[in-house]
Amino acid sequence: MPAYHSSLNDYPDLRQVGNVAVLPIRTKVRGPAPLGQSPEEMDIIDETLDLFRANSLFRNFEIKGPADRLLIVLILYVSDCLAKLGAARTVPSQIEASKSLNTLSVDNFPIPGDANFALNAHYSPPTSRQDADYLRQYLTQVRQELSARLVEKLYADGTGKPSKWWMSFQKRRFMNRSLGS
Repeated sequence: MPAYHSSLNDYPDLRQVGNVAVLPIRTKVRGPAPLGQSPEEMDIIDETLDLFRANSLFRNFEIKGPADRLLIVLILYVSDCLAKLGAARTVPSQIEASKSLNTLSVDNFPIPGDANFALNAHYSPPTSRQDADYLRQYLTQVRQELSARLVEKLYADGTGKPSKWWMSFQKRRFMNRSLGS
């Protein structure tokens, strides 16, 4: 059974840095990301949250386009977020989880081309220092928005505790990898 791929691989006028897609997102977080069109349209963050649980079961993933490369990075980031929340001594409240994941999203992290990036064999490094800075800023903005939406999903049931269904995936490693955030 094949993994689920991004439906945004054929996005028109797709900008790439290295070979990672720079896709529009709906966000209130300041940054360089192009803004998404309307709330009804699915963006890469919605797609990541929808495909995370199914794709986290796969050890192999055939990359079919630049949006898949971004999807991989974001799925690995969600895994790191769940692992961070699961490693807390006490079950974090929604506010504590939001603060913790926001801190994780802005912490220094490797990007394609960095020596400690986990998947350099599948990614092209940015061609210039400017592109590398742009990619880091874009990924920081996307990670911040993804963290906020993940917390909303985790605490959607109103119990004040994260969803057991989502937290059951905290030890799963998509492609047996971690970003090491």
